[in-house]
Amino acid sequence: MTSDPNHAPPGRSESLASSARRRVAVVVNGRAKNVTADVISTLDRILEGSDLFVSRNLDDARDIAKTLVVRGYDTVLTGGGDGTFTVMVTEVVREVRKRGGAVPRFGLLKLGTGNALAWVVGARDIEGRELGADIRRLCEEAGSRSVRFVEAEGIISPFCGLGADAHVLSDYSSVKSRLGRTLLKGVSGGIPGYAIAAMTKTLPSLLLSKMTQCRVTNLGGEAVRMGARGSASRPVPAGDVLYDGPMRLCALSAIPYYGYGFRMFPYAEERPDRMQLRISTIAPPEFIRHLREIWRGEYDNPKVLFDYLVDKVQIELEPPAPFQIGGDSRGERARVVVELSPTPIELVDFYAPPRSVGG
Repeated sequence: MTSDPNHAPPGRSESLASSARRRVAVVVNGRAKNVTADVISTLDRILEGSDLFVSRNLDDARDIAKTLVVRGYDTVLTGGGDGTFTVMVTEVVREVRKRGGAVPRFGLLKLGTGNALAWVVGARDIEGRELGADIRRLCEEAGSRSVRFVEAEGIISPFCGLGADAHVLSDYSSVKSRLGRTLLKGVSGGIPGYAIAAMTKTLPSLLLSKMTQCRVTNLGGEAVRMGARGSASRPVPAGDVLYDGPMRLCALSAIPYYGYGFRMFPYAEERPDRMQLRISTIAPPEFIRHLREIWRGEYDNPKVLFDYLVDKVQIELEPPAPFQIGGDSRGERARVVVELSPTPIELVDFYAPPRSVGG
C-alpha cells in the first residue's frame, strides 16, 4: 500500500526516521504518462509503502507536502514531468515558510513528458525494472547544487511564459484529446503531438493575428540586455521600462531548456542571481526557417529577440495573453509579476560533483 500522509502505522514513522532509508521520499503523479500501475507497484515494494506518495490532484499534493515537511525528509524525488516537480516544490516551500525548518533536496525520476529539468541535471529515462537502481543512484551517487527558480503568483517553477508558448500548450492539449480518440492516438503525445499542434493550430493562428502589446518594467536590481554572443549592455535600474512594444512571446526561465532539449534560454545560467527574460517578435515563417538554430539556442537576431537578465519584473499586456507556469496552462493574464524566488532549492544534479560518503 502507498503511504497515506494522515494515517502512518503506529511506531512505523519513528523507526524509519532514524534510518538513512527514511530520509528519502518519492512522490509520483498518478496521472503522468509513464506512471503505470506496474511502476507504482515496483516503487511500493522498493520503498515498503511508507515513503511512496501518489498525487492525483492539488489537494493530494498539499497533504503530501505537509507530511514531507513534518517528517523531515532529506531528499524528495518527484516522478512525473516539470509540472509535477513545480507543484511539489511549491507546496513544500509553502509549508516550510509557514512552519520553519529546512527545504529538502529535490530530484527527478523521469516519468513525465517534456522534462526540461532532466536536460539540466542529467536525469535519464526510467525503465520499470531499474527503478531501485535509479533511486539508489539519485540518492547515493549524484551531487547537488543550489538553484533559485522563477516565482510567479506564488508558484515556484523552472520557467513561465506568456503568448506563443502558452498558446501551443493549450493547442497541444486540444490535439492530444482529439487524436487520442482516433487511430492516430500513437502520435498524439510527446514531440509528434506538439509538432502537430504547432503546425496546424498555433502557427497559423499567430500568422493571422496581431501581436500583443507588451510593457515590461524592471522592479528588481539592475537588469542588463544580452546582445550578440552574450555581450551585455549598460545596466537598467529599478523602475525603468525594459521593453514596450509588440510581442509574440514573453517568457522567463532559470534554466536553459524547455522540454525535449529545446534550448530556449541560452543566457539563463549566466548569473546565479538573475533569470533570463526573453521577448520575441519573430514571425512564424522565420521561426520555421531557423527552427534548427532556435532549438539549439544558436539563433541570434536582435531585431526580433530581446534578451535580458533580471531578478524581478512586471509584465503588462494588451490584450491579455495565455500564461503558463512550468508547462501548465494558467489561463489568460493582463498583468503578471515574476521574480527570482528568494528560496533556494537544492537540486540533485549528475553534472555536479558526487556526494561525499555519508553526505
